[in-house]
Amino acid sequence: MHKDEFHLKFFMCVIQSRQLVRTRQRTAEEASTSSMLIPKPPPKTDTLKSLDTTDDPDTVGSIPIFKTEWIMTHEEHHAAKTLGIGKAIAVLTSGGDAQGMNAAVRAVVRVGIFTGARVFFVHEGYQGLVDGGDHIREATWESVSMMLQLGGTVIGSARCKDFREREGRLRAAYNLVKRGITNLCVIGGDGSLTGADTFRSEWSDLLSDLQKAGKITDEEATKSSYLNIVGLVGSIDNDFCGTDMTIGTDSALHRIIEIVDAITTTAQSHQRTFVLEVMGRHCGYLALVTSLSCGADWVFIPECPPDDDWEEHLCRRLSETRTRGSRLNIIIVAEGAIDKNGKPITSEDIKNLVVKRLGYDTRVTVLGHVQRGGTPSAFDRILGSRMGVEAVMALLEGTPDTPACVVSLSGNQAVRLPLMECVQVTKDVTKAMDDKKFDEAMKLRGRSFMNNWEVYKLLAHVRPPVSKVSGSHTVAVMNVGAPAAGMNAAVRSTVRIGLIQGNRVLVVHDGFEGLAKGQIEEAGWSYVGGWTGQGGSKLGTKRTLPKKSFEQISANITKFNIQGLVIIGGFEAYTGGLELMEGRKQFDELCIPFVVIPATVSNNVPGSDFSIGADTALNTICTTCDRIKQSAAGTKRRVFIIETMGGYCGYLATMAGLAAGADAAYIFEEPFTIRDLQANVEHLVQKMKTTVKRGLVLRNEKCNENYTTDFIFNLYSEEGKGIFDSRKNVLGHMQQGGSPTPFDRNFATKMGAKAMNWMSGKIKESYRNGRIFANTPDSGCVLGMRKRALVFQPVTELKDQTDFEHRIPKEQWWLKLRPILKILAKYEIDLDTSDHAHLEHISRKRSGEAGV
Repeated sequence: MHKDEFHLKFFMCVIQSRQLVRTRQRTAEEASTSSMLIPKPPPKTDTLKSLDTTDDPDTVGSIPIFKTEWIMTHEEHHAAKTLGIGKAIAVLTSGGDAQGMNAAVRAVVRVGIFTGARVFFVHEGYQGLVDGGDHIREATWESVSMMLQLGGTVIGSARCKDFREREGRLRAAYNLVKRGITNLCVIGGDGSLTGADTFRSEWSDLLSDLQKAGKITDEEATKSSYLNIVGLVGSIDNDFCGTDMTIGTDSALHRIIEIVDAITTTAQSHQRTFVLEVMGRHCGYLALVTSLSCGADWVFIPECPPDDDWEEHLCRRLSETRTRGSRLNIIIVAEGAIDKNGKPITSEDIKNLVVKRLGYDTRVTVLGHVQRGGTPSAFDRILGSRMGVEAVMALLEGTPDTPACVVSLSGNQAVRLPLMECVQVTKDVTKAMDDKKFDEAMKLRGRSFMNNWEVYKLLAHVRPPVSKVSGSHTVAVMNVGAPAAGMNAAVRSTVRIGLIQGNRVLVVHDGFEGLAKGQIEEAGWSYVGGWTGQGGSKLGTKRTLPKKSFEQISANITKFNIQGLVIIGGFEAYTGGLELMEGRKQFDELCIPFVVIPATVSNNVPGSDFSIGADTALNTICTTCDRIKQSAAGTKRRVFIIETMGGYCGYLATMAGLAAGADAAYIFEEPFTIRDLQANVEHLVQKMKTTVKRGLVLRNEKCNENYTTDFIFNLYSEEGKGIFDSRKNVLGHMQQGGSPTPFDRNFATKMGAKAMNWMSGKIKESYRNGRIFANTPDSGCVLGMRKRALVFQPVTELKDQTDFEHRIPKEQWWLKLRPILKILAKYEIDLDTSDHAHLEHISRKRSGEAGV
């Protein structure tokens, strides 16, 4: 899915799709031409409704967004499949490359063709637009095949001096007019998008000059009377104001963390200090999130220069880390790091300081362009695909009065923002730093950036008290359910924030079973050292629920004086919390505050759009699918059926299908019949007649008790005889293993900090007559990500939102993305465009008004 508040990554995942597919009453014959059932759209209405949200604005960074929801009549629905007929779209990538650009290009091409439009590649960015000729070529459905997993940009990017001059833009206009192109999708940074806006504003004058010179006819000028521009931000620095996450940022973090993890092992072996320089000339996002994701000792970012005595503070910090038993130090430096006087702080300066003052064996690693390379992460593939879909719709719905817009990510929603307003706020950040107004620069970066900074400062700069603090409490931390990557990062953050607050922190081994057996010990600062990047569960985790052991659990709560409980886990953690609430009626000892932090690869915990571990599992599936697709491409005419985890929840199958370019994804939430399976087979038969002679089908492990993976494999094998052969692969528990992704590390770290801050306040609130007594519904909560905010929701209030039989929430936001999967796989569907992103305006906040 964030930015991080989604993402918060990402991570993760992610934009509310503007596409909902109308389900129609189908005859048996119509059913045979469909492959997957589509979620039902909202009930039709004949009224136009505006929702006033001015009292509760959402934000993009520090930019307020006031959303208006429109419910349209049936007559106002666009016929999406004919929306682009007679129109032409050009797509280009400009400026620095970023992983995920190819996913955006692929989506623009395929959705453009889906609507009936002609779509053109512009090779080598604006230079190709100026040069014309073979640099502007019509794209086909097959021409974007196998692009999803490729880094960089397949259609090329280049800096173009010619386009900066009016003569160059005149040539570019000529090349577009001659091809009938009046819609331009630009994927790049703020400089590239600014150039596009200039081009649009001059369009009428350029056409007039071309007419006068006799280069274009009056008819051509009339047909090309206005130019629509839509921008997608591709930049690994995440430095564009107006979007939670830019295309390429998450992948760059993957590259950085891979290197940090590798360096950590050699640093431990030789007791070294490593200084790592990452990209970010004007934005410290990569450096900041990396420091949180690897537990760095120090980070230097341009938005917040260190205090004047930073040399003393840094050396003291490094010495204290070594004194506590650590064998290494990690320092992260953004390439644009400066001190308060604007003087650069270089990695070599830091190395020389550490060697001179402390005598530590210190090495410098400058990561450079490796951060731009490699395979895009699952998050960036999904982000690029969703933004590409929205960009096409924005272009085709554009009018002469529509300003150039940029498609942005706001939580799980796509929003269209005026391009130049976003560019202006982005420039304001740079100006604030140039003017040494660093507090203002931080606020303009947005609340997510500021929250990252506050958590980093707590974990890296605040020393825990050496003796017991008056009024301190005892909090226990435990893992429940199946292991998930990122659990250890959440435990580390929870323990250390608790210690910083002066609390006594206990860790419980083996979940509720360990709590019943007394497998409890006190954790100090060094106990959780190095846990951020480790997968699995260091504490051990089991699916055992507490109800059968209430007496033993109550006794141990009293014995160890536990006054609060942080439960990190999946659906069992949630149901265990419900049992604890029920048990309070019999056992007063259970009347202590508790909070559940969702952590499961299945992403099926009610109350949260994202769970710790799901992003890591998703990337594991994508990596496997990439290799499988490569194998299928080599052998030709082969279809792979892949079974994913998730229980009854189809999140992994759906999102992996979107990220890997699957032909179908079978899930429990959308029932399918034998006719749907037959339609999928026929679809693949037709696909084998094209140049793309391979297929990929994902199946959620519990999507249907009768249509098993073996059944589907046998069906495909039988029906595909003589046309294609089939293979199957059950990924199994490899989806639960591995090192956590940057999103899961960062998400877990912030969730742990947020949970412990809540816990301290709730314990004080529940202190009565010399003891803790918490019996209100809000004293037992799930901490979840809902759209843009981390919110605490009483577990008892989430019961009505839960399908307990199938262990899933009754409503799941990601189901709205399934139509995109179908469109990109070339299925004939009807697209309901009544639910779409509207153009919204942004305004710069005054100093002191930044979001919390």
